[in-house]
Amino acid sequence: MSVLRQALLGVALLAALGLLIWSQELRISGANKDTRLAEQDASRAREQAERNLANASALRDTLQQERNAQTTLRAQQDQLRQGLAKRELTIEALKRENVDLRNWAAQPLPDAARRLRERPALTGAHAYRQWLSTRRALHPTGDQPAQ
Repeated sequence: MSVLRQALLGVALLAALGLLIWSQELRISGANKDTRLAEQDASRAREQAERNLANASALRDTLQQERNAQTTLRAQQDQLRQGLAKRELTIEALKRENVDLRNWAAQPLPDAARRLRERPALTGAHAYRQWLSTRRALHPTGDQPAQ
């Protein structure tokens, strides 16, 4: 009986060893599958990071261009303000020097010119189109509109 018992124990030991090896194989294949999935996720994450970096670089370049344009516009605006102030001073000096110019500048604008400068507060293209179609036509001062 002892040989039979040893044989059964040997078979049981071999079966247990086989089950252990099979379970380890399943674990290894599962770990390999998880590793492949993790590598794919890492690869996608790297690609996304590269795209984000490229977008950030493009946005940074655009922002720098806009800042440069704003700086240029501010400089132009300052030049225009200085030119306007200089012209206003020149006009005031001319008015002080020339009586005829001072009298001409003191006169009110003619009705036709005043109507050119009138404009209501408009909101939107439709309101502007409506205003253009309803405003009165300007005629030369010597001509009267035909009835």
